[in-house]
Amino acid sequence: MAFKRSLILPLAVFLAGLSVLIVTMILLLQPQQQQNAGRVPIGGPFKLTSHEGKPFTDADLKGKPFAVFFGFTHCPEVCPTTLYDLTQDLESLEKDSDKVRVAFITVDPAQDTPELMKTYLSSFDPRIVGLTGTDDEIAAVAKEYKIYYRKVPTDSGYTMDHSATIFLMDSKGDFYGTSNFQESAEIRRSKLKQLIKNG
Repeated sequence: MAFKRSLILPLAVFLAGLSVLIVTMILLLQPQQQQNAGRVPIGGPFKLTSHEGKPFTDADLKGKPFAVFFGFTHCPEVCPTTLYDLTQDLESLEKDSDKVRVAFITVDPAQDTPELMKTYLSSFDPRIVGLTGTDDEIAAVAKEYKIYYRKVPTDSGYTMDHSATIFLMDSKGDFYGTSNFQESAEIRRSKLKQLIKNG
């Protein structure tokens, strides 16, 4: 019994020291963990082709905050509505509209050639750049932004089912927030103003 009691004190000291060590390690590692947790893994490098037929990468968007929307030119409702809203939102920003970039990335590269996208986008704000590419290039950028899209057969051919999120990215290309065509103009524009201010 005396032998067991003689072990209690050293064991208690060891456990107390271990506790202090664990707490210290947690406190030291916490800022790094918070920093890593702060970056949402949406967005990333890509190589596509603009509606002008020129190479276009993620680097061409960085330097200013930007918005990214995925869709396709034959979209019956969501895409033209969203692009119209973005056009109106950019106009509402007036002189601040040049402080943000907007990219429309097709999920239907088989049909959406640079020439077709250029014609399609002529109905919207000229600052919106249309981006297309090969199937693999589009799949890669869709994966970076974690969007869903798929081809849906129809009687006359096919349509595309896809995510309708507008991704708001800061000037470094990091995820800032989202918007969508179902929000009021006031909310969308408030988000763009905050993006410009903080991005």
